Amino acid sequence: MKHLPHKTIERLSQYRRALLICAAKGKTHIFSHEIAKIQHITPVQVRRDIMLIGYTGTLRKGYNIQELIDLIGDIIDTKEGLNVAVVGIGNLGRAMINYFNGKRTKLSIVAGFDSNPDKIDRIYSGVKGYHIDRLAEIIKEENISIAIITVPAGAAPEIADKLVNAGIKGILNYTPKPVQVPSHIYLEEYDMITSLEKVAFFVKTH
Repeated sequence: MKHLPHKTIERLSQYRRALLICAAKGKTHIFSHEIAKIQHITPVQVRRDIMLIGYTGTLRKGYNIQELIDLIGDIIDTKEGLNVAVVGIGNLGRAMINYFNGKRTKLSIVAGFDSNPDKIDRIYSGVKGYHIDRLAEIIKEENISIAIITVPAGAAPEIADKLVNAGIKGILNYTPKPVQVPSHIYLEEYDMITSLEKVAFFVKTH
C-alpha cells in the first residue's frame, strides 16, 4: 500500500469522510456512483481507487460502508496514532486547532507554537501554546511527527528548517511561501490564494 498514488490517498480520505456521514445517518451500503456524486468525480475513478486497495462490493448492494471505513482506516491511519503540532497560533492556526479537535482519533494536535508572549502558556481547544524556542524540546517530549505551518509567509523557510532539525517527519505548509526540505521529509504545500484564484478563473470563464 506504500505505493498507492498520492491522489488516491487524498481521495480515500475524502471517501472515508463521506462514508462516515452516511454511516451516521444509518446507511449500511453504498454504490460507487453514490460516492462519485458526493465527491464530484466519476464512478469509474471511485471503483478504480477501491479496487487498488483490494476491496470489492456486490452488484446488488454495493460496498459495505463500515467495512470500507475500516479498510481505509487500516491503510491511512497508524495503529498507535500520530501527534501533530501547529506552528503559528494566529487566526489560521487557532482555526486549524479548533476545527481538527476530535475529528480523527488517530491524529491529534498536541501542541501549538508561537513567538508572541501573549499566546504562550494558553490553552486553545485543549491544546497548549508554547514559545517557538521550545520547539525541539516539545516535539521530542510529545513524540510529534507532523507539523502544520501557519506562520506569516516570510517566516516559513526558517520554521521548516527548525522542524526538520527537530526530527519532524511530515510538514503541511499552509503559507504561500514554498519551503525546501530534505527528501526524507514528506511535504504538502497548500496555498489558499492559488486555490481561490483557480476558482475565480473558472467562475470568470463559466
